[in-house]
Amino acid sequence: MPNRWRREIANVLISEERIARRVRSLAKEIARDFAGRDLVIVSLLNGTVMFLGDLIRHLSLPLRLDFIGVSSYGSDTKSGALIFTKELRLDVRGRDVLLVDDILDTGKTLTKVLEKLRPLRPRRIKVCVLLEKKARRTAPARADYVGFQIPDKFVVGYGLDFAERYRNLPFIGVLRPEIYEGT
Repeated sequence: MPNRWRREIANVLISEERIARRVRSLAKEIARDFAGRDLVIVSLLNGTVMFLGDLIRHLSLPLRLDFIGVSSYGSDTKSGALIFTKELRLDVRGRDVLLVDDILDTGKTLTKVLEKLRPLRPRRIKVCVLLEKKARRTAPARADYVGFQIPDKFVVGYGLDFAERYRNLPFIGVLRPEIYEGT
């Protein structure tokens, strides 16, 4: 880890190399499950950007891409009220949808997004997340494709942020508590 991040990142939880291998593997699973289908990928902004870019580069099937903007954190670490900041523009009626998110934590965001998508009558919806943190689950949400199970630690990097920082880290790191405590 570069020196400038050592003061703020306690440790690397998932290396850049492990992420790359797992994303390729997830793409193969998804391509196999959706073979011969016209797939619509719906990605949640902003944390999915790096994961999504790497994932779709490895998908060898026709796809359409759209985004839903959701926000449940401000500059705090606790989940708050969910705000939709961007609506879906593609018509998903009768289509296969892959919902992509960075982390499945409490499950509240995923539950609300699925509640918003289901009335649009897609043929089926599958969920893909890079990270799953089961210890904090409070809503009955589940993912069909999971990159990594992680412990109950505050993680940043590879698109995940704290107060809009750290998204550009090429790995998943554990943020030191003194960085986010007292915010």
